[in-house]
Amino acid sequence: MNKEFKIIDLTHKLSPEAPSWDGSCGFELSISTDYKDCTPPDLFRIQKIKCGAGMGTHMDAPAHVVPNGRTIDELNFEELATDCVVIDVSKEANADYVILPEVVEKFEKEYSEIKSNSFVIFYTGWDKHWNNREKYNNDHKFPSMDISTAELLLQRNIAGIGTDTLSVDTGKNGFPVHHAILGGNKYLVENVANAKELPPIGSKSLVLPMKIKEGTEAPIRLIALI
Repeated sequence: MNKEFKIIDLTHKLSPEAPSWDGSCGFELSISTDYKDCTPPDLFRIQKIKCGAGMGTHMDAPAHVVPNGRTIDELNFEELATDCVVIDVSKEANADYVILPEVVEKFEKEYSEIKSNSFVIFYTGWDKHWNNREKYNNDHKFPSMDISTAELLLQRNIAGIGTDTLSVDTGKNGFPVHHAILGGNKYLVENVANAKELPPIGSKSLVLPMKIKEGTEAPIRLIALI
């Protein structure tokens, strides 16, 4: 595998310091049994995880906003393992930046129209703040997306959208992009890491969620193959 592909990890580490939507500690890792509690030679450290399903690098399934929509366990490999497109807006992006259709149109003029069933990542550069919870959350002021852009991408029949921020919507005017994309039976990935290491086109993405029955969100291991 390593001889055939360069493998890029697009996943942030989960820890108690990781940014969350409400700014609180959204992840806890505790030890229920430790080595000292065991009888040698059988030493074990047994841990428990407590966190919201939407912590860290994670995905939203349609059911996140659509009653009776598809859940995490109902997503198929054809859409989770697919072509990856990366649109770099980091030079223009700031806390008030909104991704408009012109960004996609400009990209397509250079690289051709986005293929059906592609996973489209927007690299804004916001992931540089990941290790500063307050700055990354920023009172929900971070690069976001206009619904018209989401509608354009739905016309391209994409598999899903990824962003290196907390969300494609800031919540200031509701969550129109969530409703458009998830309502269109696609998925969203938030808190993408290291997207700057990917080419605009030509890589493959693997969106690998915990396979949670009836889950509307799930932490993922997101990787790309170049």
